[in-house]
Amino acid sequence: MSFRTGFVRDLSAPNGYSALVLNADYRPLSYYPLSLWSWQDAIKAAYLNRVDVVYEYDRLIRSPSISIRAPSVVALRTYVRPVDLAAFTRFNLFLRDEFTCQYCGGRGELTFDHVVPRARGGKTEWSNVVAACATCNLRKGAKTLEEAEMSLGRMPRQPTSEELRNAGRRFPPNYLHETWLDFLYWDVELES
Repeated sequence: MSFRTGFVRDLSAPNGYSALVLNADYRPLSYYPLSLWSWQDAIKAAYLNRVDVVYEYDRLIRSPSISIRAPSVVALRTYVRPVDLAAFTRFNLFLRDEFTCQYCGGRGELTFDHVVPRARGGKTEWSNVVAACATCNLRKGAKTLEEAEMSLGRMPRQPTSEELRNAGRRFPPNYLHETWLDFLYWDVELES
């Protein structure tokens, strides 16, 4: 199973000491994409007393007057209430559909398809749009499901923000620093 991760920060780069950002309740602001700040943003927020530094990297950041360790986990001091309604974006649509074509179950380069075609009055909204691979999207075209002799893996509906956060947990990024694991609830083996 492979997913596009071009939008995820490359933490192997020299300046890739990203900090996991937790809400004031010590839960990540988002799982997919994982809520990360650059070490520069994390240090600035800590200096302005907007966050508490929970864990640090071994890497020292030096300025002419001070040396501090790069934060690896920060927690906001003020709770940010999660939104109740999920924004209707391409990314959230793919996340709702688990990065899977809803017609054939394939994964890979996805687009989206209107179940009731726009040419027939279908609207661009949660209840009428699904993730689809290019092959299935072209095959269906401006036809109805019945005309195209196709069926959906699951009917589209508007997810809640909590459902999207939970769906994001199923897609961990390719890099997880050891200090982050206590705050991320993916299937990782717990030490006894």
